[in-house]
Amino acid sequence: MFKRSFRSQDRVEKSAKLAKKSNTARDPQKISKLQQSLEDTLPVKKNLNSPIVTLTVGREGRLFAAHEEVLCQSPFFQQACRDQYLEPQSKRISLPDQEPEVFSAVLEYLYKGDYYPRLLHNKHRNSWELEGASRSPDPSNDNTAGARGAVEATMYVPSVGQHLLRDTVVYCAADKFGLEELKRLSLRKQGLQSGIDVGTILRSAQYAYDNTPDTDSRLRAHYLALIIRCRKTFKRSGTMQAEMERGGKLFFDLFVAMCNHLDDVVELSNARTPKTV
Repeated sequence: MFKRSFRSQDRVEKSAKLAKKSNTARDPQKISKLQQSLEDTLPVKKNLNSPIVTLTVGREGRLFAAHEEVLCQSPFFQQACRDQYLEPQSKRISLPDQEPEVFSAVLEYLYKGDYYPRLLHNKHRNSWELEGASRSPDPSNDNTAGARGAVEATMYVPSVGQHLLRDTVVYCAADKFGLEELKRLSLRKQGLQSGIDVGTILRSAQYAYDNTPDTDSRLRAHYLALIIRCRKTFKRSGTMQAEMERGGKLFFDLFVAMCNHLDDVVELSNARTPKTV
């Protein structure tokens, strides 16, 4: 069930976002500029004739614009387009609980099939890596899991007031919007990150538990497997001790996962050891 590794893009410039100003969402001239900006920055010119949808995202109401046809790849937005719109020429969706930076990644994925940093295939190594990845381990830091330099691994999430793993937040947004392939992509990208400190991993794991259903069997399992595999690092961590004392569903699941792991080890050991009478 658990992945054995914590290894699991043209960037959408936030050209369709504006700082919140008075009456911004109602200003036809600003909306028109958003639409033109969107057309100018498309990575591949497509024959998209569907209406432009304006989205206000986050607490500050940052503006984005997207083609309805593109948005409707998501069941969430397909439902929104069907149920919420009254005026064909003024399609708007409000997403006050979403982080603009994360929504930018989601929108980039909907247009391009990936988000920055892109997942690239290294032909020489015959392996996958993140765009711009650098191998810069810090062997003196025992409070990190992994050894390769992270590429924009974290982002500040205002709603929780902490830096979290970016791909975890993208995964949770993808789950909300019903984008299964984006969930797989973000999980794979997160698996390629390393050198992440224990505190960031634990905060991100808690965020994952708070923002995914109990039926989620991928992102949650990913964190449990990581903690088990890097247990020598985590058991020395004061942050880990403090979080465990605070408790939560994450740590019961971790206990169950550790028991399962131990059972597997014992079973394997018994299979290799001749039985004696």
